[in-house]
Amino acid sequence: MTESHDTPKPTRRQFLQRSGSLAVGAAVLGSLARGVHTAEDNTIRLALIGCGGRGTGAVRDALSVPDSGPVKLYAMADLLETRISRTYDGLKEKFGDRIDVSEDRKFLGFDAYRHAIDILRPGDIAMCTTRAYIRPVHVEYAVQKGINVFMEKPFAPDPGGLHRLLRAGEQAEEKNVKIAAGLQCRHSPAREQLIDQIRDGAMGEIPLIRANRLGGGGWLKPQGESATDLMSQLQFGRIHLFWIGSGHMVDYLIHQIDECCWIKDAWPVSANGLGGRVPGSQDCGQNIDVYSMEFTFADGTKAFCGFRRINKTRGEFATYIHGTKCAAQFSGRTHRATVHRFKDQRIDDDNIAWTPTADEHSPWQYEWNDFIASIRNDRPHNEAKRAVYSDLTALMGRAACHTGQTVTWDDMMKSSFQFCDYLDTLTPDSPVPVRPDEDGRFPVPIPGHWQEL
Repeated sequence: MTESHDTPKPTRRQFLQRSGSLAVGAAVLGSLARGVHTAEDNTIRLALIGCGGRGTGAVRDALSVPDSGPVKLYAMADLLETRISRTYDGLKEKFGDRIDVSEDRKFLGFDAYRHAIDILRPGDIAMCTTRAYIRPVHVEYAVQKGINVFMEKPFAPDPGGLHRLLRAGEQAEEKNVKIAAGLQCRHSPAREQLIDQIRDGAMGEIPLIRANRLGGGGWLKPQGESATDLMSQLQFGRIHLFWIGSGHMVDYLIHQIDECCWIKDAWPVSANGLGGRVPGSQDCGQNIDVYSMEFTFADGTKAFCGFRRINKTRGEFATYIHGTKCAAQFSGRTHRATVHRFKDQRIDDDNIAWTPTADEHSPWQYEWNDFIASIRNDRPHNEAKRAVYSDLTALMGRAACHTGQTVTWDDMMKSSFQFCDYLDTLTPDSPVPVRPDEDGRFPVPIPGHWQEL
């Protein structure tokens, strides 16, 4: 921005930083939001790229940040017009004029993300909330344009995509572009209190972590002629086809795998795993029903992570820590901050030694509170590397179960494998990356034969 020597005028980044520095007093920041400098707009504008449920939820959290200054939804992009309309109507009803998306700022198609990002300004946010298959393409483009990024999890379905995203994160670091990643539990104050105790030795050494997400779920039915149509695959295959969304285990369990790495403050050096399908499965998708993964860290300690989607079975959604002094619970159902330190190794409500101050907000809200504050105050905020490494850990466990082999961190860092290698040129008429057999069933991992590295 060119400045006059006679009348200095702040850049938009300086103005956003100035507005953020006033946040020490909510009333002061509120008055700033109502009386913006006439020569500069300090509104943070959002472009929602991928208008499904997760994107809609992220917009709600972004617009619910307290005392944040003006934030509004400014553009929307998706492959389906119906999804844009449905999301727009729901958000408009709740947030009114803060949903400022005119018809000419609603973009459709595989290149819609470009149009949505192109109308943003430095300080704005591209919300990359599609399924994982296209995440690296969208984030890379936003970073090249100097636009801040919020990216949902998972971040790519294969090692090749994650390494591309890692390079985009490095470029963002150089350009001071801020990236927030949808592993929201890292922003929970209650969990942070237990992490502080672990670092201070309150639990002793941590030789074992257990993280399970066990429950029921549905199978994919035969899709008929739609099975080989790209646009149809992108709808029915969101968690059922690996190339689109990483499969159901990674999509759901990545949060707890990330928690294990956070607790250890390290990344595992190897993974072993096993799993399978229930007898007589009629699932036409690619998922197996059970994943059991053993992650080993450099010090020899273990994290055991399990995932199951079989109806009429025991449910569990929690992460537990076993230290040499005592055990603890780190999280609970639906990522609730269910945090306790126990007197010994017994996980029981009557054996609790300590419970932190309860979180006032959901972890999703804390995540957005931190991100908006970083933009307003121009603080470093780049979660790309950590997010990619957590996803690489999840893919390492997935590969161990699918291949029946020990998979190492070095294997993941060297792999350039991609389920689809023509993401940049996708059109509705592109060929599908995976096809079903004559019975309508997509290929399922068979240990000893399957490859995804």
